[in-house]
Amino acid sequence: MALRSAPLLLLVLVAVALRESCCGTSPHSLKYFITAISEPTQGLPHFVSMGFVDDQLFSSYDSNSQREKPRVPWMEKVGKENPQYWDTQTQILHGQEEPFRESLENLRSRYNQSEGLHVIQWMYGCELRGDGSKGGFHQFGYDGRTFITFDKETLTWVASDPQAQITQRKWDAFPRFNQGKKFYLEKICIKWLEKFLSYGNETLLRTEPPVVTVTKRTEAEDGMETHVCRMDGFYPREIDASWRRDGEVWEEETFHGSVAPNSNGTYHYWLSIRIDPKERGRYRCHVEHDSLQESLDVALKEPKSNLGLIIGCVVTALVLVGLIAGILVFFTRVDSPSMRREERRWDQPSPELGRTLRPILHAWNQDAFGVFHHRFYHWISNLLYYD
Repeated sequence: MALRSAPLLLLVLVAVALRESCCGTSPHSLKYFITAISEPTQGLPHFVSMGFVDDQLFSSYDSNSQREKPRVPWMEKVGKENPQYWDTQTQILHGQEEPFRESLENLRSRYNQSEGLHVIQWMYGCELRGDGSKGGFHQFGYDGRTFITFDKETLTWVASDPQAQITQRKWDAFPRFNQGKKFYLEKICIKWLEKFLSYGNETLLRTEPPVVTVTKRTEAEDGMETHVCRMDGFYPREIDASWRRDGEVWEEETFHGSVAPNSNGTYHYWLSIRIDPKERGRYRCHVEHDSLQESLDVALKEPKSNLGLIIGCVVTALVLVGLIAGILVFFTRVDSPSMRREERRWDQPSPELGRTLRPILHAWNQDAFGVFHHRFYHWISNLLYYD
């Protein structure tokens, strides 16, 4: 019995390995957002569709261009594999413009609203999680609020208000319509998600580790400290970060930001904690991410000692005192009788050199460069000509 089941088990393991190599262990999603506006601002389209894979815009369509276009280089592979893909998608979306315009009019009448700016949104997509499970959603919004949502487990629609219940009754009256929605979310959408991930695997399946830094942001009047742990430049988006005290998760006096995108396609995140500085050594910023072979535990920085600064200031002061003293001694020697005799002696190192340099030295003695420049010139002349 075990031998017979071995080939089946091997096939299962191979399938899991192939899925992980294609999709990785992080969750991946395919989402579409369609928006229609009743009275757009001049120049803006009244109908827009955008497709995202893992929050990366990969295709778009609008009523001005009347064309579905790729937004990332890897989507060009779709057109090479299926030359009719972009034409087909364009026709489908172009055919949705008029129904959405009519839906806006119907909803405006149903809510008894006047003419003006109104917006209807259609959002749907699927998710492939790291454990192999699948998820999906399908919902409509009107004027910034949820209008109706599809429950794929019960194959029914959930209305948000009495006006939406009219649509709910119409759509629930067609069971096959709801079954088709479920089939799309769990089968067709997942299939396309895996295909897109294979096209863009170099971008979508890459991993980039976070750069983690911990800094002290403020020191309150009561002596408490606030430390901020920042994680930057990581991909994929999912990251698990927390404060640990003595190795245990610590939530007291902690605050969390939200994962936000960077301009280069990576993400950043932060969390802070307020602590008693006497217990600084007990805390760590704990970070887990798919790009890390092991989790990171970054300690809080201890305040730097002022001893080095004090020593540096003392040394600098001593150097300055010595420099000033040297300058005073130098100028004192310049004005001394022995120095003046030395100048006269160096002015005539030899009869020949004296006759050559005497006019030049006389000019230097009469100019406005001062004693220091005069002594500097004699040092140069001595170095070059004195025998």
